[in-house]
Amino acid sequence: MAVTENDLRTCVCSLVDYACTTGMIDAADRIWAYNTVLDTIGAEGSALAEEWVLADAAHDDDFDLDAALALLAEVAAAQGRVEDTSTGHDRAAMRVMGALMPRPSAIAAAWTEHEAAGGPKAATDWFYRLCCDAGYVRRSAIARNIAWTTPTRWGDLEITINLSKPEKDPRDIAAAGAAKNTGEKYPACQLCIENEGYSGRGAASPSGDHPARQNLRIVPIELGGERWGFQYSPYAYFNEHCIAMSAHHRPMHIDRASLTCLLDFVDTLPHYFIGSNADLPIVGGSILSHDHFQGGAHEFPMMHAEVASSFTMPGFEDIEGAVLTWPLSVLRLRGADRARLLDACVHVIDTWRSWSDESVGIVAHTPDGVAHNTVTPVIRRVDGAGNVGGDRYEAYLALRCNITSDENPLGVFHPHAEYHHIKKENIGLIEVMGLAILPARLKDELAAVGAHLSAAAEAGSSAIDILAALEADPACSSHATWASGVYARRAQEIASGDVDTILREEVGAVFGHVLEDAGVYKWDEAGRAAQQRFIDAL
Repeated sequence: MAVTENDLRTCVCSLVDYACTTGMIDAADRIWAYNTVLDTIGAEGSALAEEWVLADAAHDDDFDLDAALALLAEVAAAQGRVEDTSTGHDRAAMRVMGALMPRPSAIAAAWTEHEAAGGPKAATDWFYRLCCDAGYVRRSAIARNIAWTTPTRWGDLEITINLSKPEKDPRDIAAAGAAKNTGEKYPACQLCIENEGYSGRGAASPSGDHPARQNLRIVPIELGGERWGFQYSPYAYFNEHCIAMSAHHRPMHIDRASLTCLLDFVDTLPHYFIGSNADLPIVGGSILSHDHFQGGAHEFPMMHAEVASSFTMPGFEDIEGAVLTWPLSVLRLRGADRARLLDACVHVIDTWRSWSDESVGIVAHTPDGVAHNTVTPVIRRVDGAGNVGGDRYEAYLALRCNITSDENPLGVFHPHAEYHHIKKENIGLIEVMGLAILPARLKDELAAVGAHLSAAAEAGSSAIDILAALEADPACSSHATWASGVYARRAQEIASGDVDTILREEVGAVFGHVLEDAGVYKWDEAGRAAQQRFIDAL
């Protein structure tokens, strides 16, 4: 349906008032902003009401940013400013918000002012709110995610089915197939600081599609004596999910330099944790090509894990060492002296990189020298009671090994094939800490599985019958063996209870097993003995 001039004028006026009341623009900028939005979407507009021109910005509790941007994107597509696809509309919307956002220099100056007046938390509170108000952090999309907790032997694990990232538009897929790759891309990746203000590309571009980043603002920070950038994640996986990325497009690396950067980060923002994905394939994150960290205000299940045993390393008697009761093999180091904690972490990592114990499948290097061992590090500051923001440093070092085998070609310490119907992707930083990021496909697949289980329970079907029914349904076939096992164990509960709750519990249990697969030292007699051999070597 075509957008009328009245609808357009009302929408732009409301958006400009919203930008004013949220602090993106000043009241004196309202007429300029109105005309700028029109120019951005290729519309000529119609006369403004004098009452609006002369009035102060009005706050509207019912203003819907997403709806307003969708309308403006529709106009931009109709005017030929962008292609009429989902990514085209998104680029138009972000172009509008980018025009209303303060320039990066103004953001940096305001950050400094807030930090000086109220400390680091005041600065992040202001910046996070701005990123949400500007639509960079996609609050409405994030709210669609499905989340729950599941009690396990490791404590309550956090489970999310991520629905916030948009699915591919078939028209974009077709355009990508027809595009010719020209080689070098700009920006080199989605984590480069050159993304700030970038207009994005459609799938038909020879360089491939790239999301619009006109409303992205990056606060410059210094880590390890170098320039880094601080931003928030648009599709946040947890509270105030932030990213720190190097100004240099270089590969991930875990060493003294990266640990120094992590410590610098928590000295700068002591109310946040910070961590890094491992720097090797299989056990690393999804982007290994750009040096970056992830942090935020969330406390993860791993941070509440009980201590299985304590240890002291010779020469580091002032550093408290602990083996955590956690499915992955995690060592926690605590100390008040930053330099000493850094040396202790480096000692553990260096020892682990060269450590082999073939009795439990750990091989440090292939015969030709390819490395297999690394760590997923997490650092935060705590007080004596373990509360965030104190004067002691706390480092979590999850031991990782990316060795493969004929039986497990995707990784020995990777989710095994029996769990791939739920989770097949790498176990990265966030999941190491006990928060599952599961694929969107599970929403519909689990609903279909639940419908089969409920019908079978009502009819009194056998586990063999339900297995056949699940295997015959394309939406359920990958889950058939698992789901029929759930039915065999819990048919009576399914018949009298909430099948959705039961399936969520079972998915959470699978995630626990997935994390156990990623642990290099299992929680059996052989695994405990092997881990102690490594601890003794420290």
